[in-house]
Amino acid sequence: MAGEQKYHQLMDKPFQSTEGLRDHVPDFLDFLSAERNASSNTIKAYRRDVDEFLHFTGSHRPGPGHVRKWLASLSKKGLKRTSISRKLSSVRAFFRYLLRMNIVDFNPAEPVSFPVRSRPLPKNLTIEQAADTIDDITGDSFKSARDRAILELLYSTGIRVSELTGLNLDGVSFSPEMVKVWGKGGKERIVPFGTRARDAIRNYLTHRHSLLKKRGKLEEQALFVNKNGSRLSQRSVQRIVSATALHAGVPTRVTPHVFRHTMATHLLEAGADLRSIQELLGHASVATTQKYTHLDMKRLKEVFERAHPRARRIIGEDED
Repeated sequence: MAGEQKYHQLMDKPFQSTEGLRDHVPDFLDFLSAERNASSNTIKAYRRDVDEFLHFTGSHRPGPGHVRKWLASLSKKGLKRTSISRKLSSVRAFFRYLLRMNIVDFNPAEPVSFPVRSRPLPKNLTIEQAADTIDDITGDSFKSARDRAILELLYSTGIRVSELTGLNLDGVSFSPEMVKVWGKGGKERIVPFGTRARDAIRNYLTHRHSLLKKRGKLEEQALFVNKNGSRLSQRSVQRIVSATALHAGVPTRVTPHVFRHTMATHLLEAGADLRSIQELLGHASVATTQKYTHLDMKRLKEVFERAHPRARRIIGEDED
């Protein structure tokens, strides 16, 4: 391979050894944070992946062969192909950074590919299942009001769990009903929500104020808080969604992402266009949004024949 030939020609580069490369990992992570606005979870994943690769290579100078052997070892351990592909992307990004900083002259992960099989789409809830899950929350306690507001907002907006837990009071508007969220890469977007979510949030805010007053934390800016008055964690939201759906009798594991997928699917089935759904979900590319469209070909054909001017038969045209 031409790429590997180039690598062997560059073996005398000063920082090609693993130990030399390891010194640049902190700067790489700082770059991700400052230049890419990467989240703390993303940075942790990059650190873990790069450290694993450098540990695997030992004292050797990393080359394409080391990358392939590392991927093979991960596969033998039973890691999912999507996880292995992500790790390869992390290592590739690390060496791209080193190239940018003129620390190396070649990216040993660049010529290596690891095809990922198409992933099954996450399951979505039916309209009835979504309603049953939300309506399973009864009572008017702080927890009930908060949990119902969370589920109503997830279903109404399709925002990510990280975006939901990151919401502050000043990010919520009731006239018009919209939330301002910070998505991947620190990108801001405005997402509308419906009257059910509006009523649930308003009811929750009353309970929230009483709780924070009792805890002496009225200065707290997080929209969703726990019983101690601190910002609710993503893991807590995941537990709330899963437990509520289980109690409601939904025969599948439900996560916040399932509500995100459900919202997109229900909008699509109601006639919303992909571009609009793309904007609501905060996808950089409409190709990502298309993964949420699992309508069968029969329905797509029906939409085509109903909407396309050249698909409809002209009244009175010859049958010959």
